[in-house]
Amino acid sequence: MNLVEKILARASGRLKVSPGEVVVANVDTLLLHDLSGYITSRVFENEVKLPMRYPERVAMVFDHHFSPPNEERANILEENRAFARRHGIHLFDCGSGNIHHVGVRNGFVRPGTIVVGSDSHTPVHGALGCFAVGLGNNSHAAMVMPFGKAWFRVPETIQIKLSGRHKPVVTPRDAALWLTGQIGEGGAVYKALQFTGPYIKELEIWDRWLFPLITIDVGGKCGYVEPDEKTIAFVRTMTEEPFDLVTSDPDSEYEAVWEYDISELEPQVAASPTLGNVKPVGAFAGAPVQWAELGGHGGGRLEDIRQAAQILRGRKIAPGVKFNIVPSSRPVFAEACREGLVEILHEAGCSWFPPCSGSNQAINMGAMSKTEAMVSTHARNFPGRNGSPDAMMYLGSAYTVAASALKGCIADPREFWNKGGTV
Repeated sequence: MNLVEKILARASGRLKVSPGEVVVANVDTLLLHDLSGYITSRVFENEVKLPMRYPERVAMVFDHHFSPPNEERANILEENRAFARRHGIHLFDCGSGNIHHVGVRNGFVRPGTIVVGSDSHTPVHGALGCFAVGLGNNSHAAMVMPFGKAWFRVPETIQIKLSGRHKPVVTPRDAALWLTGQIGEGGAVYKALQFTGPYIKELEIWDRWLFPLITIDVGGKCGYVEPDEKTIAFVRTMTEEPFDLVTSDPDSEYEAVWEYDISELEPQVAASPTLGNVKPVGAFAGAPVQWAELGGHGGGRLEDIRQAAQILRGRKIAPGVKFNIVPSSRPVFAEACREGLVEILHEAGCSWFPPCSGSNQAINMGAMSKTEAMVSTHARNFPGRNGSPDAMMYLGSAYTVAASALKGCIADPREFWNKGGTV
């Protein structure tokens, strides 16, 4: 059996499971954000009306509403706070960070466990070698909260082998964007995606993170990286809670094996209206942008902030461009302060926001008009996601975002690469 099958078998009390079987499995962690938590709590209390079985396994993170824009939104947060107090679940209030980063940094995500969440990017936690999936609010209210369980159909698994090494200024985010285009939206419906190969093994955990992040956008059920020594060391910096390392058997069978070499990859950009609209940055170079942002479920990492600072050190963003920096968590902001990155980006003209999910869904940080465009490290570029459905959303690496903010249009970050091997 592979990792996913082993985890589902153990959690459902079985010796073995096979693709296509339906199992009822014990859930180790439920992650909710403020929007979904509000819906789930109402269903749980008004319709299910049962006690919370394992409140210590449930965490709610306020990452979409770090600053409620009106009384209605403020009331939602107040109701969420009251719900958390009534049932004794973990609550991470405004400014704590992005839901997924908060979950990892507070020990809710461990190898070999089952993690479910309301956010569609919950499969990102497979980067730590667990089975992580998004579920609907009713499933959380009806099964996870009162029973600590959920049902799953065991998915078929596709092994994705990545090899090669990046050229200068090309990053794992470029590789992940490119891979989304290669697989295609809907190219892996309800599949488990195992990201492996020498390229993945060489990456540090926060860069491995970017690959399971794309799972939902290609239609997959879950994505994962086999846990190794790096995984163990990383998790031990986050929690002392015990966990059982689960790995795939050497003779595991896969529905298919897809192999890709990223050696010749250029910086990539995904342009509205879909994530599958991915091309080398040159295809969009020169397109005007008024907004730039480091943030979102895969953005605002310390790695992103460092890359932006490399580009912007001693420079100023273009007139008319607003550059938002949204740390993924409080520890990331603290480290950015210690490294001097906050000052570098502030002097370049950037604005710092509290740790959260950024301008995701135009709730936190304002909306764009139909004439505006944004380039960001967000995970989505759907029309209307950040304001007007006519506004353009470009996705790229932090290098590309920073370079574009400097020029006021989509720009190739390699323009800022010098012969000395630095940006």
